[in-house]
Amino acid sequence: MSADARLEYLRSIVTPNIIEFPSPYKSQKGQIKKKVNRRNKASRQLITDELKRINSILQPDQDDNDNNDTTKQTTKRLTPKVTYFNINAPPSMKPPKKYCDITGLNGPYTSPTNNIRYHNSEIYKIIVKPMAPGTDQEYLKLRGANFVLK
Repeated sequence: MSADARLEYLRSIVTPNIIEFPSPYKSQKGQIKKKVNRRNKASRQLITDELKRINSILQPDQDDNDNNDTTKQTTKRLTPKVTYFNINAPPSMKPPKKYCDITGLNGPYTSPTNNIRYHNSEIYKIIVKPMAPGTDQEYLKLRGANFVLK
């Protein structure tokens, strides 16, 4: 077989393999297409969208129909500024954490006599068990769990 015959054979094989339409996975320049639509928004973008929504709802009331000086004054409602700290959220479904009333560490144990939470058995033996009756109420008052007998 000569070189010209080989070239003719290769050209005859190549022509059926040419794809007539562009690939859907590549752009016309040969680059891969990027997804344009995002599913999630950033928290800052959520806050600005919420602020726009609140401002559209709470526009100041204006009376343009009357020409009296008293009716020209507008009653403005204050629009709350939306930040990370004042977004109303439902109460947490997680149980509140329990801390030791003496040390402030994790307090998994509770004294059966005076309901003081403690971190470990050493704290119970040294501080909680021999505690005077008035002092336990002071510790419970700090936590907001004190009780007063009448």
